[in-house]
Amino acid sequence: MDIEKDYIKLIFGLKLKQVRTQKNLSLFGLAKLTNLSKSYLNEIEKGKKYPKTDKILLLCEHLETSYDQMVSLKLDNNLAPIGEILKSGILKEIPLELFGIQEADLIDIIANAPAKVNAFISTIIEIAQHYNLSRESFFLAALRSYQEAHSNYFEDLEEKVIAFSKSFQINLDSKISIEELEAILKEEYDYKIKEIAFTDQEALEDLRSIYVPKSKTLLLSTEIDNPQRAFILAKEIAYNYLNLSDRLLTFSWIKFENFDQVLHNFYASYFAGALLLPRQLVVNKINDFLNNEKPNPEEFVALIESFEVSPESFYQRLTNLLPKDFHLKNLFFLRMSHKIGSDFYQIKKELHITNQQEPHANETNEHYCRRWVSVKTIDEAIRQNKPHFFDAQISSYVHSGNEYLVFSSATKDPFIKDNIRSISVGILINPTMKKKFKFIEGKPIEKRIVGVTCETCDVKDCLERAAPPIALEKKKRHENTDAVVQQFITQYS
Repeated sequence: MDIEKDYIKLIFGLKLKQVRTQKNLSLFGLAKLTNLSKSYLNEIEKGKKYPKTDKILLLCEHLETSYDQMVSLKLDNNLAPIGEILKSGILKEIPLELFGIQEADLIDIIANAPAKVNAFISTIIEIAQHYNLSRESFFLAALRSYQEAHSNYFEDLEEKVIAFSKSFQINLDSKISIEELEAILKEEYDYKIKEIAFTDQEALEDLRSIYVPKSKTLLLSTEIDNPQRAFILAKEIAYNYLNLSDRLLTFSWIKFENFDQVLHNFYASYFAGALLLPRQLVVNKINDFLNNEKPNPEEFVALIESFEVSPESFYQRLTNLLPKDFHLKNLFFLRMSHKIGSDFYQIKKELHITNQQEPHANETNEHYCRRWVSVKTIDEAIRQNKPHFFDAQISSYVHSGNEYLVFSSATKDPFIKDNIRSISVGILINPTMKKKFKFIEGKPIEKRIVGVTCETCDVKDCLERAAPPIALEKKKRHENTDAVVQQFITQYS
């Protein structure tokens, strides 16, 4: 594998520092032995300089180690995880500047504390292996952190949608039509659009579109509805208008080749959402909804359907605009999936703005609280056989005391047969929130005591409980044991 020069220098520096410390030599001592300056040796160990052959031979002579061992890119077991990370190129694939990290800073951190960094990397690798974390999952986790760091609002993309609307004479005061989206792709970007029965091929039945770059052909599944079609078309426009050439070719995605594809997929999706759900139009309609003293579920569903987008697109757009335009900076987004006939509910996607909120994914197969409105809407959509079931509740978390107003919509999963999914947005109830959502003071919305998982919840006599609180009971046993131990320590001190 072609390893970048900076990383070759860093690996040599790590090995030099390791051998020097094993010999119990200070930098001053090594400088005195070799007649090389302390500052020069320090720069070598930090990966900033790579010595010439004669200098390497001189170092090897005084450190009593072989030339081949020093210039080899192989690290011993103590530093192997760092070497694996460097060789994998994973640090190069993620644009660290997105997180305000300069590559030189990262190299300095590794060079200054290799043992601690090694332990940290080993921990990350062990966690990833324990939870079977794929490369794609790692990339998606990095993207989610990027979104959360920016409160999921990106001014530059919002401005590009406005610039696009002016350039193409799109009226953002009303929704854009599918016909107009298709016309832009065909006339401006020379697309060919064909409808294909993907369900005729079992391997393709979970896909909704395929883009063929060579002929600029967009293949659309005959199974998609208008909201899906509009989103796919808007996303293709985004790829072209934003000049994102390193991109995914299918919707939904099959795999990511690199982090740029993950990032570009997000940029294109954000642009598409902002185009189909124009910021000012959405803000105005939300304000109209909030001004209603006694809103009903049908009004919120009508609000979503007025844009001809999927519930997921609408809820995702809320996570952009609620922090920015309504100053509601503590909220979460959840997508749950459920196979009809099973007792298993799975969080497939989550986003937490400002803080890690209570309802979060759990990888130990614990049972999510059945009192969540995210679960209730799924169950009711199945029971009532409704294509879109909406509900809202105030969820009061038993352990933290935090309360959230949670909106949730359940619909058929467009990608997985016999599956229902719910999309939910939860907003922390605080004084700022109450000023915006005045209707919650009138108590028209049900309040429920909830937990995170049944295994960690101590709500008594819960009729919805799916499993005993075994994790909580284990924690309490340990606490009781510790209390008795402390008594004995005090008694015999």
